[in-house]
Amino acid sequence: MATVQVALWVVVLLVALALVFDFMNGFHDAANSIATVVSTGVLKPGQAVVFAASFNFIAIFIFHLSVAATVGKGIVQPGIVDTHVVFGALIGAITWNLITWYYGIPSSSSHALIGGIVGAVMAKSGAGALVSGGVLKTVAFIFVSPLLGFVLGSLMLVAVSWIFRKSTPSRVDRWFRRLQLISAGAYSLGHGGNDAQKTIGIIWMLLIATGYSSATAESPPTWAIVGCYMAIAAGTMFGGWRIVKTMGQKITKLKPVGGFCAETGGALTLFLATALGIPVSTTHTITGAIVGVGSTRRASAVRWGVAGNIIWAWILTIPASAFVAAIAYWVSLQIF
Repeated sequence: MATVQVALWVVVLLVALALVFDFMNGFHDAANSIATVVSTGVLKPGQAVVFAASFNFIAIFIFHLSVAATVGKGIVQPGIVDTHVVFGALIGAITWNLITWYYGIPSSSSHALIGGIVGAVMAKSGAGALVSGGVLKTVAFIFVSPLLGFVLGSLMLVAVSWIFRKSTPSRVDRWFRRLQLISAGAYSLGHGGNDAQKTIGIIWMLLIATGYSSATAESPPTWAIVGCYMAIAAGTMFGGWRIVKTMGQKITKLKPVGGFCAETGGALTLFLATALGIPVSTTHTITGAIVGVGSTRRASAVRWGVAGNIIWAWILTIPASAFVAAIAYWVSLQIF
C-alpha cells in the first residue's frame, strides 16, 4: 500500500510538471498565434493574447485526439516508459524552452518535448526502444511543416493579390484588417489543437506506465484533456513578448494582407497535421508561412540572417533537449 501511495505522489508531481510544460508551451508559443496580428496593428497585445487563448481552448471541442495518441503510444515501445523517463523528457523540454525564450529564439516547444522523450528513452534502453515509424514521421514534419506553410502562405498571397488587383491599397488594408481576425482565430485553433495534445499524450503515457490508465483505453481521462487545454490557454494569456518581435517584424515586415495569408497558410498546415495525428511545430509552420509571404513580395523583404538563426535553433532543439533529458533521467534515478 505504501508503494502505491508513493507512486501516486510521484504521478501527481509529474502531471503537475507536465502542466507546467504545457503552460510554458502556450507562453513560449503565444508569439506564433499573435505576432502577425499584433505586428500589423489589427489587435493590441492585450487583446491579442485573450483572443488567441480563447481559440486555444475552443480547440478542445473540434479536434480528435490523434496527436495525443501518437505521443502517448506511437513514439516509444510499450513497457519502456516509467516515471524517470517522463521526468527526464519534461525537464529536457522545459530547460530548452527556457533557454530559447530567454534569448528570444522561436524554437519548437513540440520538438523539445519529442527530443526530451527520445533522450530519456535512449538513456534508459537505447534507440531500439523507440518506435521508428512514429519518430520518423515526426522528424519528417520538421521539414514538411515549414515548407508546406511556406508554399501555402505564398500561394495565398498570390491568389489574394490577383483577386484584389483592381482594389486600392487602402481598401485592401481595410478588408484584411477584418479578415485577419478570422485567420488569427483559425491559427490559434490549430495551435491549441496540436500543441495541447502533445502534453495530453505524455500524461497519458505516464498514466499507462504507472497503471492509472489502461493501455487499451481509447482516450485519456477527461481531466487530463481539459487540464492541458486550460494550461496552454493560460500560458498564451501571459504571452512570450521576447519572441513576438522576432516573429512579427524581424523576419519580414507584415501588412494585414500578409498576416492573413501567413496565418491561413499556417492554420491549414496545422489542421492537416492534427487530422493525421502528427505532432508538428507551430513555430516552424508559422515561420515558414511568414517567410513564404515575404519572399513572394520580393526575396529581399525577408531578413535571411534572422531566418538562418532560427533554423539553427530548430536543428539544435531535438539533440539539445535530448541531452538534457538524458541527464535528468539519470538524476531522477537518484531522487525517486
